[in-house]
Amino acid sequence: MNILFLHRNFPAQFRHLASHLAKDPKNKVVFITNRKEYNIPGVLKAVYPLKREVGKETHRYLKFYEDSILHAQAAAEAALQLKSQGFKPDIIYGHSWGSNMFMKDIFPDTPLLVYFEWFYNAHGSDVDFVNPDLVTINTEANIRVKNSHILVDLYSCDYGISPTHWQHSQFPKEFSNKISVMHDGIETNYCVPNPETRLVIPQLDLSHVDEIVTYVSRGLEPYRGFPQFMEAVAIILEKRPNCHIVIVGEDRVCYGGQLPDGKTFKQLMMEKLNPDMSRVHFTGNIPYNDYLKVLQVSKAHVYLTYPFVLSWSALEAMSAGCVVIGSNTQPVQEVITDGVNGFLTDFFSPEKIAEKVCEVLVTSEDQLDLIRKNARQTILDNYDLNKLLPKQLALFEKMI
Repeated sequence: MNILFLHRNFPAQFRHLASHLAKDPKNKVVFITNRKEYNIPGVLKAVYPLKREVGKETHRYLKFYEDSILHAQAAAEAALQLKSQGFKPDIIYGHSWGSNMFMKDIFPDTPLLVYFEWFYNAHGSDVDFVNPDLVTINTEANIRVKNSHILVDLYSCDYGISPTHWQHSQFPKEFSNKISVMHDGIETNYCVPNPETRLVIPQLDLSHVDEIVTYVSRGLEPYRGFPQFMEAVAIILEKRPNCHIVIVGEDRVCYGGQLPDGKTFKQLMMEKLNPDMSRVHFTGNIPYNDYLKVLQVSKAHVYLTYPFVLSWSALEAMSAGCVVIGSNTQPVQEVITDGVNGFLTDFFSPEKIAEKVCEVLVTSEDQLDLIRKNARQTILDNYDLNKLLPKQLALFEKMI
């Protein structure tokens, strides 16, 4: 079987599936991407360069669309080169981030499966979450155009998948019959509880600490509630003198806007709060093994998010047996039932976040063990890679 993957940020959501397919010598797995870093054994990368950046004079509504077209054009040229070399895919699987837009023009008879991660809406999700009054007609117009490349994929694809019911609900109803809900899968054999773990990683030794509160995000940003979390940290440190906070993530913004003065949100919160840095530990981006240790030692894991894409880290934390304190926003409510497999609290209230964390820290281990077991069971039942990978492969076979 010849399989063509497309994602500008290799390998992203396709890591497990591409790795599995590449292990079969009968398969030829090709991955068109813009990212040079990282390789998967058996996967042939076709890395495309962009011809240029988005034009400075481009209308601001069109900047995101032009960026998508630039990636789509470059991906199409890479696909044409593969085609000239005799490669014809049996199936194409791409992320709805622009790269797929012209695949049906190059391989019209090949089934196209698209990973639909998010559809932008001006109301009812992330955009108007903090302040609905800031959503103007300009905001609405910009978002309407921002979906243009996704609408091309919805029209062109033979089928699509979306990882959660919440994310699926964001797409236009007239296309919902083309999209099924299927998560990419969590490595539950790897993300396992281990109460014997002590946190010793490069530049951080907390092997002597029993009370560790954890927070994980790709970027330290408002979309993942970083400012609210840091406000809560100030309260937690005061109430729990032996507690340490471990924060995993890069000091950057992945989603949403930057601060106008050029500061990062970490810098902003450090200046505002001046926390006790002997008990607050920023690890930055760390290897996966060290990240797992952070989850395994966590007494309380805080996960906050706008009504937006659900992070892998929330599900991995549950798989590792964390007691997750999540925001009472739709993506989290889909996976956490308050008091059953975790806890929910007010995204906007640092006081309530801190209060819930402190409650967990004084709750008996017997009570928390049930929460931990239920959290892991939720992932085993609904997000386990061992169950989802066969379903993904079956979908491939069905489409072919």
